[in-house]
Amino acid sequence: MSSQVERATSHGEHAATQALNASLKAPKETRIFFVDNLRVSLTALVIVHHLAITYGALGAWYYQDPNKDMLATVVLSILIAIDQAFFMGFFFLLSGYFTPRSYDRKGGRTFLWERCLRLGIPLLIYDLVLDPLVIYMAGGIHQSYWSFYSAFLLKGQMIGDGPSWFILALLYFSVLYALGRWLTRQRESWLRTESHPLTFRSILLFVLALTVVTFVVRFWWPLNSYMIFGFQLAEFAQYISLFVIGLMAYRRNWFLRLPDVLGRVWLRIAIGAMLSFPIMIIALGAVGHADLFEGGWHWQALIYALWESVVCVGLCIGLLALFRKHLNTQGRMGKALSASAYTVYLIHPLIIVPLAYAARTIELYSLLKFALVVLIAVPLCFFAGYVLRKIPLPHKIL
Repeated sequence: MSSQVERATSHGEHAATQALNASLKAPKETRIFFVDNLRVSLTALVIVHHLAITYGALGAWYYQDPNKDMLATVVLSILIAIDQAFFMGFFFLLSGYFTPRSYDRKGGRTFLWERCLRLGIPLLIYDLVLDPLVIYMAGGIHQSYWSFYSAFLLKGQMIGDGPSWFILALLYFSVLYALGRWLTRQRESWLRTESHPLTFRSILLFVLALTVVTFVVRFWWPLNSYMIFGFQLAEFAQYISLFVIGLMAYRRNWFLRLPDVLGRVWLRIAIGAMLSFPIMIIALGAVGHADLFEGGWHWQALIYALWESVVCVGLCIGLLALFRKHLNTQGRMGKALSASAYTVYLIHPLIIVPLAYAARTIELYSLLKFALVVLIAVPLCFFAGYVLRKIPLPHKIL
């Protein structure tokens, strides 16, 4: 295809424009239900992640159950450490994958306008409506809501609060992508869909590069330090790089051309890394010295950055191959779940926080209560998302 573009250039501007348009065509359309199913699974994992913090895991969330147990804290903290290593990066990878197709079909102006509608409006709704409401319910505040809301607005700290940070970051990435496409519109070579198959060596080099960059970034922004707009910049080397990899994956058709054997190998590596996590944190002295892992010039921080990178890349590649092979179908239920996933991500705090607050008086062991609330919350959130999308106005945005 690149040779076609080069030949067309010599035939005049019109022919060159035609060749460029041809080079921008998406890879051959194939139903990729496995990506939709992955997105549903990751959305459910977000709910589980926040409920894990609710019932004892280390971390920040709107509401935490007062009855905590040491074993529950250890088990659930391991769960969210594994989640945090990959699940939001996976979201950025999938978002990056669908970005070029949207831009190619709609053009720059329409692409930006629709992104502002689909990301900007939900962001404002969450920050100005849902976030204060969830805070109010979680705190059991004994004052009128409007008095609380007035004080909330005066603080002026609601942009990108809670889960909406992801929406804000994705909006920034979309704008930067559109700007990059506009600036490079005369240099089309980077958009060509040439064949660059993934290999074990290339993936390993990416893991090592991501480890080094993450380690360096954490000199200035250690883990669990939140900067402007609720961004945890310690993780953004992963988020940015996976969004870019998603852009490349679409052009080079990596999701469909990824060898099954490569997926199995990296999935096994990731599982091995996850199983080694409890041993690693004990052997390397994390107990009582967690700051050594969070950042700075510490060899423990380097090992932890390597562990995160291996888990992240291994699970992304392994689950893509696994879902493509075994979960690439979608019935009516699957279609409804997929269509509701974004809505669920946006509204799930409004459901799980009052649910957990209502269950606070239930006399049940923390891990059992966690499991019970998860079994109720996940289907309830998806049902609420499905119903909300039936309303005409939200349906157009969500």
